[in-house]
Amino acid sequence: MTEDFLLELRSEEIPARMQEKARADLAALFEARLNALNLPFESIESYATPRRLALIVRGVAEMTAAASEERKGPRADAPAQAIEGFLRSTGLTREQLVERDDGKGNKVLFAVIDRPGIVAGSVLASAISHVITAFPWPKSMRWGAASETTESLRWVRPLQGIIALLGDKLVPVEVAGVKSASVTVGHRFHHPGGITIGSAADYIEKLRACHVIVDGAERRAIIAVGAKLAAQKAGLTLIEDEGLLFENAGLTEWPMPLLGRFDEAFLDVPPEVIQLTARVNQKYFVCRDSAGKLANAFVCVANIDAADGGEKIVEGNQKVLAARLSDARFFYETDLKTRLEDLTPKLEKIVFHEKLGTVADKVARVGMAAHSLMGHVIAPEDDALSAEAAQAAALSKADLVTGMVGEFPELQGLMGSYYAGAQGASANVALAIRDQYKPAGQSDALPEGPVAVAVSIADKLDSIASFFLAGMPPSGSRDPFALRRAALGVIRMIIANNLRFSVSALAGNCAESLVLQLASGERDVHAAAEALRGSSPPLTGHGARLDALLAGVNAKQGGYLASFEELRGAVRDFFADRLKVQQKEAGVRHDLIDAVFALGGEDDLVRLLARVKALQSFVTSEDGRNLLAGYKRAANILKKESWAPGEVADNEIYEAEPAEAALREALDAAEPKAEAAVEAEDYEAAMAALASLRAPIDTFFDDVTVVDPDEFKREMRLGLLARIRDAVNNVADFSKIEG
Repeated sequence: MTEDFLLELRSEEIPARMQEKARADLAALFEARLNALNLPFESIESYATPRRLALIVRGVAEMTAAASEERKGPRADAPAQAIEGFLRSTGLTREQLVERDDGKGNKVLFAVIDRPGIVAGSVLASAISHVITAFPWPKSMRWGAASETTESLRWVRPLQGIIALLGDKLVPVEVAGVKSASVTVGHRFHHPGGITIGSAADYIEKLRACHVIVDGAERRAIIAVGAKLAAQKAGLTLIEDEGLLFENAGLTEWPMPLLGRFDEAFLDVPPEVIQLTARVNQKYFVCRDSAGKLANAFVCVANIDAADGGEKIVEGNQKVLAARLSDARFFYETDLKTRLEDLTPKLEKIVFHEKLGTVADKVARVGMAAHSLMGHVIAPEDDALSAEAAQAAALSKADLVTGMVGEFPELQGLMGSYYAGAQGASANVALAIRDQYKPAGQSDALPEGPVAVAVSIADKLDSIASFFLAGMPPSGSRDPFALRRAALGVIRMIIANNLRFSVSALAGNCAESLVLQLASGERDVHAAAEALRGSSPPLTGHGARLDALLAGVNAKQGGYLASFEELRGAVRDFFADRLKVQQKEAGVRHDLIDAVFALGGEDDLVRLLARVKALQSFVTSEDGRNLLAGYKRAANILKKESWAPGEVADNEIYEAEPAEAALREALDAAEPKAEAAVEAEDYEAAMAALASLRAPIDTFFDDVTVVDPDEFKREMRLGLLARIRDAVNNVADFSKIEG
């Protein structure tokens, strides 16, 4: 026979953000404990409301299964002290031990301990105590007189009651002075009195009758449907927000969505500000009108079924929101009075990182990189766009010192865009300021327009280059500066916009700018470059003088890389790794990316991916698989023979075998075709040229003895294998390809 078990842990209000995890933790901890104590059960379901965590364990067995444990002890002729110690550890007498032969002529003592089954109530009581004391709250507290000692119980908020019922019988348990009972409380306002619970079977419905909906998913559904209907009734569309849905469900036990209004005059404030004010400060949903614009309406979620239909509640919430929106409008209007360019000097007082200078320093580097990227890659010879990229970069961080972003950091970039537009900046500049942080994730939208792309790539590459140069790359699971996400964003933008440039070269340029700033004390990168090395165009190489400057910076602060070449190599490797992650979802094999990167110096990602995709198509074909097998056979023979090219005597008379001559002719034809195709970036044609080698290579290995006793023949044939290897490796390093 089995019964259901009910546990409720009632406390003062649990923060909404903690409830879902706490509900899952309660079920996981209890399940693990019952399994450890060998008490069979069928399933566990858990619930959370603002004032309680609860779980129901279905189909609990009457008792644990009886078990027998066997322990090996000392030999029968062991010293008395050893035997007595073993007896104490088992709780048995000498007569209860069993002697057995160990196969070597020795008698060894064994203890056979029969453990009877334990009744479910005792096991459940033990599990309750364990789970309460071991519960992993992210933040917890002690309370009352017991809190004078650190050994007292910690809970998220003071624990007030425990219900523990197996079937209709109470499971006695006491934790920190709180004893289990069968009584709980209903809704704080609708039913503050006690409720007697008979069993798990009537728990949910008895609480529902007392205005408490135990299931968080049900509360979320009520809020979602109710909020939509309230908006539709007013001719509006609710702006859905899953995070807000969970939060409101965590704040209410009897949710009642209500529609309210605010003054239309507030709609002059940017809609994102209104939405964030309503969401963050008040936990309100907002609505759109029929034209898709933000409406002067909101949906709040009350925790009470008011007699007046919620009129007073709505009225109170409208007043509170009006005050919040008045503050937001004040920030907005005040910020507009100061031009963004006049705010940029304040960035000199904001430290970007102690080893990387200020935000103003970073802005200068990003401006140089964005101008270079626009003028050399995205829109060559378009001076107007290059100037806009530089202007957008210069203004990009100015909104960090505005009142609005100080109140809502989530709006950085967006508010700068609004302010720039209002102050006469071009649409390209405003878009670039708005989109500088995009994409923030794999599913986030990409920046709009060439200027925005230039600024976003420059900003992200500068961060990657700067932290790498300062010896702070991502390590293991740690990535405190979100450099992996930045690299994935750069890759997405490069691919989407078909941008052709060397990632490591631009990163090296950013790192060079950083060192020039640190070494010269000048923020203006061009001025520092003029003073220290003379003028040079962007995206150029780095010489010994700059490495010497880097060494000087290292001597003062320490921790930086030793050279710019090391920096560029580290960035190349980093992007290779990120590219493998990014392309995995597209079905591109990581070993093929390795094969192309192994050629060295290749980090034009557009060209690289074109080569990789052509390679993947080729190696999955029959010709490709056979050529790969022939290549690996040739490479293995060359490795085994430790072959290196040498001189061949002119007086040797050598008549090549037919298969040997055919392979040489095939190589003579295929090599120049493949090289020309690679040069023209026609990788499909390069693969097709290599495919022509398949049959001659197969015939060569079938008909010719490569490692011939004749030294001259052996050298000539090994030379042919080397030509095969080199011809194939001109397209990709086939040794990196699996299979």
